[in-house]
Amino acid sequence: MVIAIDGPAGAGKSTVARGVAERLGFTYLDSGAMYRAAALAAMGRGERSPAEVAAAMSIQLGERVLVDGTDVTDAIRSATVSEAASKIATDPGVRSALVAKQKELLDHGDWVAEGRDIGTVVKPDAELKIFLTASPEERAHRRAAELGADWRTVLKDQTLRDQQDQGREHSPLRAAADAIELDSTGRPAEDVITQIVGLVRKAAGTR
Repeated sequence: MVIAIDGPAGAGKSTVARGVAERLGFTYLDSGAMYRAAALAAMGRGERSPAEVAAAMSIQLGERVLVDGTDVTDAIRSATVSEAASKIATDPGVRSALVAKQKELLDHGDWVAEGRDIGTVVKPDAELKIFLTASPEERAHRRAAELGADWRTVLKDQTLRDQQDQGREHSPLRAAADAIELDSTGRPAEDVITQIVGLVRKAAGTR
């Protein structure tokens, strides 16, 4: 079974998806980590395109993120890598390479996969699709708390990122037609997790 959780940055996807996976005993797939890993791997490799690097790299996801056997869990969370990941995410070649890797992973086992195009592109036949949102201000405050930055600055960057994600030609950020939209504004993560676990059990019971 695959639960797809999509939505914009700062909506709480990672926290919620990880919590749902733990509750259900499913494996958690962080697609954002894959783009960050590809961006890090592509840095300093001017002779190879990001798409070539993304296609060739070996990535392992779990408690730690490994690229070609090297632990990059902490390195991919830097502001520099985040910015680079935003840029390469618009590259059709990179998206194609990473979507192929994601599809291969999700073909076997039980997963909670989060990202921006899981329910629309990567796994359109997922048994349950969630589109998680929150107000722009709350999303910015959450991200600023993680980065130790001013939320107004984060809000400006976030607005630009949203426009890029929604306006890109390949795999634009949007809710799947059959996704359940949930707003996490003002809600504890545990509350959202409990609601989704209930939806999963309902979906599993109707299969």
